[in-house]
Amino acid sequence: MIDTSFSRRRLLLGASALGGAALMPRRLLAQQPSRSASAPPAPLPPRGEVVIRGATVLTMDPAVPDLAAGDVHVRDGAIVAVAERIDAPAAQVIDGTGTICLPGFIDTHFHLWNSMFRLFVRADVPALGYFPVTARLGPLMAPEDAYRSARLGAAEALAAGVTTVHNWAHNTRSPDHADAELSAMRDVGIRGRLAYGTPVGLADDAPMDFAGLARVKKDWMPDPAGLLTLGICSRNLGAMTIGGSAATASRGILTIENIKRDWDGARALGVPITMHTSGASPITELEKAGLLGPDVQLVHPLLTTPEERAILKERGVSYSMSPQLEARRASQLGVIQLGELLEAGVKVSLSTDHVASASVDPFASMRLLFALHQHRIGAKVPLTLKRLLQLATIDGAVDLGIADRTGSITPGKRADLVLIRVGDPNLAPMSDPYETVVARALPTNVDTVMVDGRILRRAGAYTALDHGKVVTEARDAALGLREKAKWPT
Repeated sequence: MIDTSFSRRRLLLGASALGGAALMPRRLLAQQPSRSASAPPAPLPPRGEVVIRGATVLTMDPAVPDLAAGDVHVRDGAIVAVAERIDAPAAQVIDGTGTICLPGFIDTHFHLWNSMFRLFVRADVPALGYFPVTARLGPLMAPEDAYRSARLGAAEALAAGVTTVHNWAHNTRSPDHADAELSAMRDVGIRGRLAYGTPVGLADDAPMDFAGLARVKKDWMPDPAGLLTLGICSRNLGAMTIGGSAATASRGILTIENIKRDWDGARALGVPITMHTSGASPITELEKAGLLGPDVQLVHPLLTTPEERAILKERGVSYSMSPQLEARRASQLGVIQLGELLEAGVKVSLSTDHVASASVDPFASMRLLFALHQHRIGAKVPLTLKRLLQLATIDGAVDLGIADRTGSITPGKRADLVLIRVGDPNLAPMSDPYETVVARALPTNVDTVMVDGRILRRAGAYTALDHGKVVTEARDAALGLREKAKWPT
């Protein structure tokens, strides 16, 4: 039996190391500002006219050649031109010498709502694992808790060069909780989709809240081409094979009839669907029920068969993989099937999953995928470093249906761009730029992040966000939930 006494003491004493916050009463959430579509957003830097000068440019667009040294011209949030030299006398110039300019990373499956639970989760102590902690604290979350946690995760994503996040909100306890998470994404300035879900602990036979979903869509998405979009995250078809009883109790076990009911409701509202496949592969059963289509994204490709991969390609279904956390699963639960999916022509993308027991690191995800692929498959299915960077950028945009707006450095698309410093100790001297990014880079090498033409990070620092406040408020919310739960006891 594992002794959790140290972890319990750590939770009880951790706040004193952080200034004694656990000994203070929880802040009154009712005094917080409104989190709604009509509420004033946090101030963000204005869009303007910018030329990134002299960077190594990796476009991810076969029609726009990479440049060893070139310029990227941005005006009013859009990419105007990419060339070796651009004259734009009115533009602000960002010196890109010594940097690699690439499209922002696109994270296609990220549970922002539980980011603040990293204060409690222990990967090596089952009682303090991800599923027990989220199952215990998730049902107690107020909208303001959801806001603070989602803002924390979105801020970390931005610092790692992620400009688009698919916010997998599978603890949407009310439409107000969805408002709160969308407000957090808006206040950070990140592009993304909110996948509206069901509350932790909801009865299996209870349907999704389609009235709430419709209201959120009406309030937040008057422009379908805006920075924020909407979908649903579905509960599992069949039992999960990870997380034990806590996962089963909190996430649900649905029948094909339940799934059809929820998916039909989503399709009636014209929103896309995403679902975990953390158990026996559900693809054949979903296909027999006529439920698969290009509006479906599945997550965690570990147990698919050749026949099922052929179905996925034919139906246009995409698969998001989260290698940092999938690699922790027991081998009998399957392997990360990147090579098999690529060989079958299935759409694939990369994601973080959650930061309660990991961190936002698209570089680590790419490296891990490459290592596992070489270990299992090798040259049987060729995999280049450029292909991995495509998975983290343009393929994520394809997965989320926004490749017309982002994912590559293409004139006419929105300016979601990242600059990586190549003079840092772990990267210098720079060799091949793809080798530099995929094999060696870290989030700490990310110098500049631009989303929709707004410079949100420059010289490795936020330009508008008060990160100290973000961390403090997320910590206070997490400690307040622990106090409310009377946990640990």
